[in-house]
Amino acid sequence: MVSPNANLRVSMVQTSLIWENPAANCAVLEEKLQILQGKTDVVVLPEMFLTGFSMGSEGADFPKGAQVQWMQMMANRLDVLMIGSLKIKENNQFYNRMLAVFPDGKIVSYNKRHLFRMGNEHTFYSQGEEKVILAYKSWNIAMFVCYDLRFPVWSRNVDMAYDVAIYVANWPAVRAHAWSTLLKARAIENLAYVVGVNRVGKDNNELVYQGDSVVVSFKGEEIVHLLNEETIQTTSISKELLIDFRDKFPAHLDADLFELN
Repeated sequence: MVSPNANLRVSMVQTSLIWENPAANCAVLEEKLQILQGKTDVVVLPEMFLTGFSMGSEGADFPKGAQVQWMQMMANRLDVLMIGSLKIKENNQFYNRMLAVFPDGKIVSYNKRHLFRMGNEHTFYSQGEEKVILAYKSWNIAMFVCYDLRFPVWSRNVDMAYDVAIYVANWPAVRAHAWSTLLKARAIENLAYVVGVNRVGKDNNELVYQGDSVVVSFKGEEIVHLLNEETIQTTSISKELLIDFRDKFPAHLDADLFELN
């Protein structure tokens, strides 16, 4: 039985991506991820980690397609919860879909709510409608994708429903300051850990990415900050410290009440 105060080991996979080539990305990642065998609980990959942030149908998969099956295989092999977003086609619509794949093959999915207008994402992908929070090893984990980070109401931790928020992203270097600042803000205001995993390198739109993947504490302090390089880093976060801080500083009890329409 897992202790309710057990630590959670989270591995951030900060990597460059091969444009619209799922098979090649799978091959590269499969080799890289071998080092995590038996050493982590959660593996977090960037947004659209098998295609890059592209608007076409190239590289899209189906809900039970080969890319999803690859995630299931890796989650089982590594005995981890594997998280990342894919380009998914379902019912003649495309979604930027974040998947959380359990070691036993179970899948929890979240369709990106806020589509990046400045990149015309809203013209190709369909908008998600529901916030998703999953339970894993006594932790409640909220799922968000990239541009969602700019919208605090969507990330709001109502009644302390989640312990850690995970944001996967393709967030360009030109807006790196906003990325780092907003991740800290979401952690502070929601009294929760925040994990933000971004890519590195350059995509076919000539956008440059510098990583800056982080794990942020519930106080807004950076526990780990990755530099502009391809790397995998595992960090342990403490449920006991989180609960203790919420007990001593229950700011959520004074939060304003409202509902999303």
